[in-house]
Amino acid sequence: MNQDLYKILNVSRTASHDEIRSAYRRLAKEYHPDRNPGNATAEEKFKQVSAAFNMLGDPDKRRRYDSGEIDASGRETGGFYGNGGGYGTYSGTDNLGDLGDVFGDFFGRGSAGTGRAGAGQRGFNMRGMDYRYHLEIEFLEAANGMKKRVLLPEGETLDINVPSGVTQGQVLRLKGKGGPGVGRGAPGDALIELKIKDHPTFEREGDNILLDLPITLYEAVLGAKVEVPTITGRVSLTVPKGASSGQTLRLREKGIHNSQTGHHGDQLIKLSIVLPQRIDPELTDFMEEWAGKRPYNPRGKLRETI
Repeated sequence: MNQDLYKILNVSRTASHDEIRSAYRRLAKEYHPDRNPGNATAEEKFKQVSAAFNMLGDPDKRRRYDSGEIDASGRETGGFYGNGGGYGTYSGTDNLGDLGDVFGDFFGRGSAGTGRAGAGQRGFNMRGMDYRYHLEIEFLEAANGMKKRVLLPEGETLDINVPSGVTQGQVLRLKGKGGPGVGRGAPGDALIELKIKDHPTFEREGDNILLDLPITLYEAVLGAKVEVPTITGRVSLTVPKGASSGQTLRLREKGIHNSQTGHHGDQLIKLSIVLPQRIDPELTDFMEEWAGKRPYNPRGKLRETI
């Protein structure tokens, strides 16, 4: 299909998502096969309208179509061009309502009614639309994986299995959980885009977990065993004698187990020596005496670089 998708839906290139949705709903009802039995022209129009909305109703596909990265059929063009057009914001749950209203009018919601069977008998089959959702999850849920039950706009529930090691913006595909197909067409899929919240303690670098760990002056000098958090619980860590701020210790395989690659990351712990808020006279006297007897300059190498 090389036609202008905006012309098919009879909207301008600057139309908002709501305007595109409204145009699609109106045209889909007008040309639906159940309203036009045996009308090949209406059937073709319905296919074009559905295909146009499948492109323009998806913000990423619309952006790529507008920029010339893909053509009206969704194929890569190998070129880029600007058309000066814009597009509105889009919430993934809107599509569920759009298609539910259109197909619900003809088939009944959540059931395989007589209208659907009639469409199949006429030989008109079309795969259902994919529904897009956005799901916000906690940092530890993304790291360790979890099962989550979410409530959809129409009151139905969807069970989602989030594997360990998912990344920001990753899209999970749930087969057959999208819009209903027409006739013998298979249902679409549900596409779940993940948004991962920040964590107050941990950061992620690949499959490794980063942690800044404050230690006392005497723990740095004498060495110590300290308790540290990991993404799966607290463990004991040995701080070596003579540790310095900025030194990094490694807890092997205490990072993220990536279910896609099978790789198990580490936890990297960066030490930071923290002095007490109040320096008492005894510590001051000791340091003055010690500095006088055993002076050293940790900045000596800086002189060589200037």
